[in-house]
Amino acid sequence: MRPEQQYIDLYAQAEALLRAHSAEPLNRLRARAFADFERQGFPTRRQEAYKYTDIAKCFEPDYGMNFKRLAFPVNPYEVFKCDVPNMSTALYFMVNDAFYPATSYEQQATSKSATSKSATSYKLQATSKKEGKEKEGQELVARSSSLVADKVIIGSFRDHADLVSRYLGTLADTAQDGITAFNTAFAQDGLLVYVPRNVVVEKPIQLINILRSDVPLLVNRRVLIVLEDGAQARLLACDHAMDEVNFLATQVIEVFAGRNSVFDLYELEETHTGTTRLSNLYVRQEAGSNVLLNGMTLTCGTTRNTTRVLLAGEQAELNLCGMAIADKNQHVDNRTVIDHAVPSCRSNELFKYVLDEQATGAFAGLVLVRPGAQHTDARQTNRNLCATREARMYTQPQLEIYADDVKCSHGATVGQLDDAALFYMRQRGIPLREARLLLMFAFVNEVVDTIRLDALKDRLHLLVEKRFRGELGKCRECSVKCR
Repeated sequence: MRPEQQYIDLYAQAEALLRAHSAEPLNRLRARAFADFERQGFPTRRQEAYKYTDIAKCFEPDYGMNFKRLAFPVNPYEVFKCDVPNMSTALYFMVNDAFYPATSYEQQATSKSATSKSATSYKLQATSKKEGKEKEGQELVARSSSLVADKVIIGSFRDHADLVSRYLGTLADTAQDGITAFNTAFAQDGLLVYVPRNVVVEKPIQLINILRSDVPLLVNRRVLIVLEDGAQARLLACDHAMDEVNFLATQVIEVFAGRNSVFDLYELEETHTGTTRLSNLYVRQEAGSNVLLNGMTLTCGTTRNTTRVLLAGEQAELNLCGMAIADKNQHVDNRTVIDHAVPSCRSNELFKYVLDEQATGAFAGLVLVRPGAQHTDARQTNRNLCATREARMYTQPQLEIYADDVKCSHGATVGQLDDAALFYMRQRGIPLREARLLLMFAFVNEVVDTIRLDALKDRLHLLVEKRFRGELGKCRECSVKCR
């Protein structure tokens, strides 16, 4: 049986339940998305865009899906304490694939069942409600909300249906990608970040994605980000897993950057080796916009990230960066497409991998310069370090240029630690292990240094060092484990 068939059958059985517990903007897209998924199925390794990651295999295990939107017994304000000094953020949470409202933990009841593919139930551990913790959580929410500018909207799709419907699905084309079609067919909620015209959000917005379950769980997360003309905002999204069970998370993010807007998106993945993440990010930039995208994978099981950016207005500028640190049998695959559709735009792309033990990495980057997109300035760099002979890296930088007055370059390298540098350091009394760590740390620093938040940059330097030393068990003040 095709791996898609179990989900096709599941949709037929649970469509009414899906719709009854979903935000209306997602219901409007659901039928078309499912038809596209049924036609395409999951991407296969025969497709050039997915040749390095077996997507169908990711969906083979029997995962539960929470169609009834039962509350998971966790108060993220109790278990998560961000340990980034000197960085005050507006803090928000998504638990699995649902936006976590400020008062939801007050309404939580212990659940003993949730909908799964096999229609069986599973138990959830009870949590007690402590008045002191509730008050603390409310105070945190109040402080977070006060950091966001007036008229900025950050909340669930359910509460802003009309606004969400104007944008949702216009960049993420379900007809072109099976993962996007699957996510749209099964997603039930999402997070909206909306910044009105000329509004500057001074404080960074921090979104914590928490995976929580007692049994293997499949979640489908949606995020919609809209910056109108002249708006400015910065978003830090962190992925964490609370439990040792296997998780599969599909994610679709759509970003609309209006004229002369400025937007930073930092994604930090710190889950565990039983987590699979399949993320598609779609960005549209209008004239004069400036966007920085930086995705950092510190701990994972299998990660596949696809980033598609359309430079649709002249003088738009994109900085696209990524970093992956993998060991054991971890797998990290990044594919990027930067579409220069109009003249006089700039893009700068930098991805770096450090692979240890039997880890596997893949990078495929396409820069497309369309006819008439004169005066394009595009640079693409992929550099990779394999610390062992068993580690594997596959890289495929690509340029397609259909204009004659452009500046474009691309390059990729795959190498091992510099023996001469190691010898030089050991001659000066530095132990071999410490010398290896210093070289690997210096190698990825270039990506960390692109961060435009000094406090976050300093914290990432520390987290990267701890990751290389094998000390990234969890943040000092955080109950969420990052194994």
